[in-house]
Amino acid sequence: MKNNLQLATTYLYDSIVGRYVTMEDIDLFVETLHEGFKIETVGFSVNKNPIVSIQFGKGKTKILVWSQMHGNESTTTKGLVDYLNYLNLNQKEFETLSENYTFYILPILNPDGAILYTRENANKVDLNRDALECTQPESKILRKVVADFNPDFCFNLHDQRTIFGLVETKLPATMSFLTASYNIEREFNVVRKRAASVIAEIHTELEKFIPNQVGRFDDSFNINCTGDYFTNKGYPTILFEAGHYSNDYQRDIVRKYVFIALKKAILSCNENVVVLSNFNKYLHIYQNNKCFYDFIFKNVKIINNNVEKIIKFAVQYKEVLMGNKIMFIPEIVQIENLDDFYAHQTIDYKNELFEIENRNYPKIGDTVKIRI
Repeated sequence: MKNNLQLATTYLYDSIVGRYVTMEDIDLFVETLHEGFKIETVGFSVNKNPIVSIQFGKGKTKILVWSQMHGNESTTTKGLVDYLNYLNLNQKEFETLSENYTFYILPILNPDGAILYTRENANKVDLNRDALECTQPESKILRKVVADFNPDFCFNLHDQRTIFGLVETKLPATMSFLTASYNIEREFNVVRKRAASVIAEIHTELEKFIPNQVGRFDDSFNINCTGDYFTNKGYPTILFEAGHYSNDYQRDIVRKYVFIALKKAILSCNENVVVLSNFNKYLHIYQNNKCFYDFIFKNVKIINNNVEKIIKFAVQYKEVLMGNKIMFIPEIVQIENLDDFYAHQTIDYKNELFEIENRNYPKIGDTVKIRI
């Protein structure tokens, strides 16, 4: 029997790759699904682009999944597509899940943001900060789906930036999870514990494949955030955050870990029981931190005001949409004060003199050449 990583690799839907994923891609995928999947347009975005649902199953446990409420966060969407591709091509697995679960899936909640490759929607509103006031059409659609479907679990799928890592292991947070708070004290009621129990099971499974690279996201309470709002209303909500894996800036490796996480989460939801030991395991997952840069340049010689010195500076890729592809532009974001940070790649400048635009010192925002 194949393990979950082998399954994720086998059923990777390779017609959708890279970082730029829109409803056009999803529409083509949806056409491949068999008649057991019900496809429905449930509403429209600010720019009147359709928001599509994929529904299937008749089981007792109801799971609501939405992805790409931030338009530029497509990795979890790809992992979700891969998992649906797996079910589409495995009738026995599809039938087993359909007997035990009912699914309601919104593969792209923010189709306008997906087209523009922006976090916000077309009105420049962050949908994940619009849960309480619910001002946007996309937010209203999600709110209505939750009210009508009344899920037992909500899966809120996101990407996180390459800056997140685990201080304890000095490794990137390739996947992170959160059971969102329901109050400012961040207490654990039954709703949070149910979600935490599922996350603990996901963590155990992912540790087999990406040991010491699974994190726990910060649980500071903000009622405007979707997960916090729904948890406050009694719906166990699990935040999925797909992060960085070595040299995987297109995130076509990380999508496999999203697949694994979804598969394990769904099976764990079937128990629908709070397991105290699992709850304790959740609390012991390392919390992720903003402790990484894409590159740290060391041993860089500079001359500034006729003073020569050796420094370090950090570089982050700026993601820019050009045509239908994402370009990665390396920009200087921090100079010195890097002792508490790690790099996905360290570049030794070997005491060579830094040169840019007729000067020998760096500035924040400079675009640099990466020599690897």
